Amino acid sequence: MPHLLRWMLLFFLTGSLAAGGLLWRSYADLPDVNQLRSVELETPLQVFSKDGELIGEFGEKRRRPVRYAEIPSVFIDAFLAAEDDRFFSHHGVDLNGLVRAAWQLASSGHIQTGGSTITMQVAKNFFLSHERTFQRKFKEILLAVKIERELTKEEILELYLNKIFLGNRAYGIAAAAEVYYGQDIQALDLAQVAMIAGLPKAPSAYNPLVNPERAKIRRDWILQRMHSLGTIDESAMQSATGAPILAQYHGAQPALGAPHIAEMARSWMVERLGERAYTGGFRVYTTVSGRAQRAAVAAVSNGLTEYTERHGYPGPEARATQTELESPDQYLALIRGRLPRYPGLTRGLVTEVSGKEAKVTTEGGEQVTLGWPDSMDWARPQLAQVDTLGPAPSQPSDVVSRGDFIHLRAMPEGDWRLAARPQVQGALVALNPGTGGIEALVGGLNPSDRFNRATQAQRQPGSAFKPFIYAAALANGYSAASVINDAPIVFHDRQLEQSWRPENSSGEFGGPMRLREALYRSRNLVSIRLLQALTPATAIDYLSTLGFDAERFPPDLSLALGSATVSPMELTAGYAILANGGYRVEPYWIDRVEGADGAVIYQTVPREACAVCEQDLLPTFDDTIAQGMPETAPRVMDHQTRYLMVSMLKDVVRRGTGINARALGRGDIAGKTGTTNDLKDAWFAGFTPEMVAAVWVGYDEPRKLGAREYGSTAALPIWIDFMEVALAGRPEVEEPLPPGLVTVRIDPRTGLRASPGQSDAIFELFRHTQLPAEAPSVTTNSATGGDSLTPDELF
Repeated sequence: MPHLLRWMLLFFLTGSLAAGGLLWRSYADLPDVNQLRSVELETPLQVFSKDGELIGEFGEKRRRPVRYAEIPSVFIDAFLAAEDDRFFSHHGVDLNGLVRAAWQLASSGHIQTGGSTITMQVAKNFFLSHERTFQRKFKEILLAVKIERELTKEEILELYLNKIFLGNRAYGIAAAAEVYYGQDIQALDLAQVAMIAGLPKAPSAYNPLVNPERAKIRRDWILQRMHSLGTIDESAMQSATGAPILAQYHGAQPALGAPHIAEMARSWMVERLGERAYTGGFRVYTTVSGRAQRAAVAAVSNGLTEYTERHGYPGPEARATQTELESPDQYLALIRGRLPRYPGLTRGLVTEVSGKEAKVTTEGGEQVTLGWPDSMDWARPQLAQVDTLGPAPSQPSDVVSRGDFIHLRAMPEGDWRLAARPQVQGALVALNPGTGGIEALVGGLNPSDRFNRATQAQRQPGSAFKPFIYAAALANGYSAASVINDAPIVFHDRQLEQSWRPENSSGEFGGPMRLREALYRSRNLVSIRLLQALTPATAIDYLSTLGFDAERFPPDLSLALGSATVSPMELTAGYAILANGGYRVEPYWIDRVEGADGAVIYQTVPREACAVCEQDLLPTFDDTIAQGMPETAPRVMDHQTRYLMVSMLKDVVRRGTGINARALGRGDIAGKTGTTNDLKDAWFAGFTPEMVAAVWVGYDEPRKLGAREYGSTAALPIWIDFMEVALAGRPEVEEPLPPGLVTVRIDPRTGLRASPGQSDAIFELFRHTQLPAEAPSVTTNSATGGDSLTPDELF
């Protein structure tokens, strides 16, 4: 027997040493848990306005990490009750919990409280797979012990509550609070907290959006556990268990509608960081102003809606069946399912039409009335032929019927107006002319449309391009008083056996005309003759220095009429040169990028339109982006040319095609309308020294906008609505006359210096090196009885 005992003791000691050696080797092979202190949680990319309003979120996982100190104690109590009530007393592995789980499995066939501690779940979530094997469980236990030795309980809980998956793409309690309740974690009540605490066990099975009954059972069990553990009293438990299920899905709803800017920022980040951009918790702050962006969206929406009204009512977009109309409780679902969203418009269903009104249920559940005639007397039926409308309606039933799905527009005075969802498109770009920072951008208004017309659409600008041709002329010896004949002209193409007979939009001719007058009257024939004298090659060289892509410019006289294609962004950048003193700034939309810890890791330092712009900041981006020290933007237009052009463009607003902009009541506004000769594109580009903006209106598949749809009628009203808000509170800026320019009295017909005492003389600006000649004296030749200078010689 002693011999047997010795062998048994030897066997036990050998086995213990072997197990201990295996345990020690396994423990030594475990990963370094200290890296949990610097772990980078996968957090989505967020894009904000410069005011801090969310405009976009990108990434598979929704997560907003929070510090332990920010977590309400009720969250900790609820999660401990649900997952690990002995968390603060065990050392990573809870033997009581393992025994309890085994007893529940043996007695009831299922487990309510798992055997894994919160620390074990952290070990599994950060270091291990989710496969169910003994080897993985063994490593999980060893890792939990090691984590407890290296990290504090608070650090472990913070990792757990930020990492745990809680369904519907929500990772962590902060994301879950936003997804299920649209609230910050600080704003949730006890019942809502317990509901979220019930999700880790089975995010699908206990999801209140999918299975509210089962989720309530789990929630109430957690509340009872909290009561039994003494963290809540009887009254709080009873109140919370009686609370209704209020969870609803709350997507990452932007606070500011700027989807195209958000996409531009996303693309910018991915181009530099690849897929890491979606998971690194980066926060991109753009240059967009919340006030300006809202004004831009509203202006484009209103402008396109009013254009649509001018061209008749196409009828309802869909109709409800008789069966559907018999279920009023389903109206809201029907409205949201049948009609697409459109900014500035409200969706609705006509439920009753009688006499002089129509009753409508809106997508928000409101019952509104469309009265006659103000709300729908515009709705003449739209016929197939362009610019052809049916008879004017005489009562609501001529326009709408019960069951029509329609769009409505809320008017400023509080009334509702029938609307038609526009098919025409529009774009608006507004820049800070001094830096190139984008203040507002609308690339189209269909929410699901990713095509950015502000940057990607290439359209002919028509007469909105003329200022750059005129600037080329002023830089090459012409003056605002140079006279060009506004008369018919024919160009013959011998190879094609065709002739080009350009005309003014009015079809009329004004005869000899000063350049200033020709610009504000937008005379095509003057522009063509001017370019002919200047030569297209000279103009294109000049335009290239302004930043335009010369390869897209036709080397012929059609360039004078804006036949080259540009995007709204490119045209706005060109006008910024006129607004900022003659400097070429580059449009940009990223102000700064912050890392997950809030540190600024990239800061844009634009080349500004000023004499001296010095900063000490050299931006970096994890060594991915490098940028040199800031420089002054290059001057591409001399002071005198630029000032003369602005003066001429102010006359476009004072007395020309942009005269409606006078409604803004400012004297520092300058700009130019543009309409292609087939009425397919309408533009207005204009500026003050503090803001430059361009508006385009047209169809994606180019077609005629309609009779009388010029830049002044289709685009300018949008620009005015936007600028009224964007310029509010900004004082009018009066620029000083630059050196080298002088004012001279001239004859308005000849552009020459006026005679002393001439009653109709006007003032004009000239370079001091290019003063106009005195008008030749007109004397009677006694021999011939005629004048010594003929009108043809004069002009």
